[in-house]
Amino acid sequence: MGDSCLRSVVVTLRPSGADHAADREALVAAVASATGVDVAAVRAGRMCPHCASVSHGRPWATADGRQVGVSLSRTTGVTGLAVAPGVVGIDVERVSRVAAAPLAVFSPAEVARAGGDAGVLAACWAAKEAVLKRDGRGLRVDPSSVDVDVDRGVASFEGAEHRVVVVRPQPDLVLVVAAGGLPVTWGA
Repeated sequence: MGDSCLRSVVVTLRPSGADHAADREALVAAVASATGVDVAAVRAGRMCPHCASVSHGRPWATADGRQVGVSLSRTTGVTGLAVAPGVVGIDVERVSRVAAAPLAVFSPAEVARAGGDAGVLAACWAAKEAVLKRDGRGLRVDPSSVDVDVDRGVASFEGAEHRVVVVRPQPDLVLVVAAGGLPVTWGA
């Protein structure tokens, strides 16, 4: 693929598009940039593994005919995109939105570890979503089944520990990547 081989998760933050077509174009641009191929060599779309619809579901992409891992997430004003050499999950959340929504998905241990810090709870929520996106089932799985320890960078799910990278790119924004411990870099 291009001049470089994708060895890390490349994350890009962009202003949110108006619709799924804008998300697709942003995803194509992110894949082209991360893999070093021309935009014309990138194909991308969505596919629901449950009903085979292409109007919703997990995003997919190829660069020069080779499959790359992709994930995207939107929150107020921001779209987060991840491109990886393998399966990846990303979630981006506004801390203020998570704090304002009474979510009943946090374990007592998560609440205790957060110590009242809304940013930590937002990171827990984003980690749950990122891990479940990487798993492929998304919110078809009860998010309370994922226990997150933000300080350790670990989300426990179905008897396994999943490495997560938690980033606070802005004071009111938290971004989490689940990619099996791959390093995370920032794209253009």
